Amino acid sequence: MIEVNRQGEVWVFAEAEAGKLSDVPLELLSKGRELADEISVPLGAVLLGGDGAADLSGSLISHGADKVYVVCDAKLDHYQTTPYTKVICDLIEEYKPQIMMYGATPIGRDLAPTVASSAKCGLTADCTDLQIGDHKPPGSDTVHENLLFQIRPAFGGNIIATIVNYDRWPQMATVREGVMVMPEVDESRTGEVINCTANLDEVELPLEIIESVRREKKVNLKAARIIVAGGAGVGSKDNFDQIHELARCLGAEVGGSRAAVDLGYVGHDHQVGQTGTTVRPALYIACGISGAVQHCAGMEDAGKILAINNDPDAPIFQVAHMGVVGDMNTVIPKLIKAIRSGAQ
Repeated sequence: MIEVNRQGEVWVFAEAEAGKLSDVPLELLSKGRELADEISVPLGAVLLGGDGAADLSGSLISHGADKVYVVCDAKLDHYQTTPYTKVICDLIEEYKPQIMMYGATPIGRDLAPTVASSAKCGLTADCTDLQIGDHKPPGSDTVHENLLFQIRPAFGGNIIATIVNYDRWPQMATVREGVMVMPEVDESRTGEVINCTANLDEVELPLEIIESVRREKKVNLKAARIIVAGGAGVGSKDNFDQIHELARCLGAEVGGSRAAVDLGYVGHDHQVGQTGTTVRPALYIACGISGAVQHCAGMEDAGKILAINNDPDAPIFQVAHMGVVGDMNTVIPKLIKAIRSGAQ
């Protein structure tokens, strides 16, 4: 834990593997830029890795970072909790940032709570929004200004909780991939690259990495202009073939709700929602999806939403721009026929 430092910077953990930045730190730089400007402090990115990690600094600066703290060491070549935690805690102790954000990736979900425990500070996981605001604790006359409001669904998505941390800094949060909008690249931006020492001579790595095998995602939902998604209401994996067929007709990607994924109708890479991918397509077609808060949080920013459901009271119709009340097994074949007729 560090003392409250009102001049402290806003930091983003710049997750990188195999010499490549993941999308989520770049997305977080857009929100970080907004927060840093609001409290008039610089925006920093923390970049850890082996030899050559510094080569990624330019991309972080062009996406909005004012400073990039680079730590290169052979022990940081592959992610391991112990050395990464040690380096980040040392940086926090030296530079005293007031806010630090991580992606809610497998690495971020392992690293952020370990850093929070070591630094004895707070952490809010899976935030859907971050804002700056003032807070007066109950029973206190003190108003804490310019705190990080860490906003996330709670109690199964039934409420939205706003969490503040006014006395145990840095204020830390993880954010899911796709929640924040990717910033525009500005190649003319300039920034400062700060080379830091790892100080890992006394750190023993608990694991030896023999081989690293990576599987690329089969689908890129974030880049899709049209998504056809199915839910539990599709009824079976065989019925889900209609979702794939409609997607092929439209040149769309296939998505699914968590219920559809859990039932085995479609793979996890296709999952849209709070525990899947946040998407912003021009058109989102929701078939047999009831419209749980967790799912809507991942697709409500679509340009147009078409809902197909046989329940006229389904919550999905509250966020849809257009709706069809009917059995999707009847509606979808008619849609496919109409699309193909129009294409001829």
